[in-house]
Amino acid sequence: MLEDLFSVVKERFNGEKPLDEKTEKTEKTKKTDIPKGLLFKCPRCRNVTFEEDFQKNGKVCPHCNYHSRLTARERLDITVDKGSFEEFDKDMISKNPIDFPGYEEKQQALREKTGLKDAVLTGTALIRGEKIVIIVMDSNFMMASMGSVVGEKITRAIEYATANRLPVIAFTASGGARMQEGIVSLMQMAKTSGAVARHNEAGLLYIAVMTDPTTGGVTASFASLGDIIIAEPKVLIGFAGRRVIEGTIRQKLPDDFQSAEFMLENGFVDMIVERKKMRRVIAHLLKLHKQPEEVTGNE
Repeated sequence: MLEDLFSVVKERFNGEKPLDEKTEKTEKTKKTDIPKGLLFKCPRCRNVTFEEDFQKNGKVCPHCNYHSRLTARERLDITVDKGSFEEFDKDMISKNPIDFPGYEEKQQALREKTGLKDAVLTGTALIRGEKIVIIVMDSNFMMASMGSVVGEKITRAIEYATANRLPVIAFTASGGARMQEGIVSLMQMAKTSGAVARHNEAGLLYIAVMTDPTTGGVTASFASLGDIIIAEPKVLIGFAGRRVIEGTIRQKLPDDFQSAEFMLENGFVDMIVERKKMRRVIAHLLKLHKQPEEVTGNE
């Protein structure tokens, strides 16, 4: 019996036996030459769209409104006035504080792949003429985990905004703390939260925009401290994962648990804004909360 099986396998790989009709059809389908990058298949609704149309729609599925993840540069391109972004701390890179094996090599590979020094871009920019400090996290760099550099850049950006009386817009997207930096990573939660508190005490506006996914220590710190908290549709927002929570409380969680819509219903998020409307909504909020000009000269 085994000899017969090996004989069939041998014939198949030597091309001595013709393929049956079903197998031949499958093989031809596999060999169909579709140019790479021509089509986008939505991971949610499974519908296919031309990649060019998907890109023009802001990386949003036209069938189900799935909001795909953006790079930090892509987010800046659709949010701030053209040519207005001036980056802070562009050459800051993480060390290896706990000598985690392979951490430096992994960072270097990601720098070459993404063109980023770490998982966040910070700086000043204009949105419809209104000057702001902007923070944009990029999940393509170690899932935008918050290590020492990410926390430091965010803190410095918020402190600059406080000193210069500017509003802060933060686009969050993170898997949480960066395990490769141990306790140093966890300390960034307190540091960023302290910077937000001082910005708030100065009476300045801070808008947090949660994008997919915003989880872990980022959710537990500066992402949840916005004066106004916005989320894109259907994004994942939470601290611990579903299985961890269900195992802890021994209860079944709702299907939409940790979705933006669930968070809006329960008061954690103030509004859900589609990507194509985000720039307009933020500009409107900035104008509504614009600081009065300081009085100069003699009264």
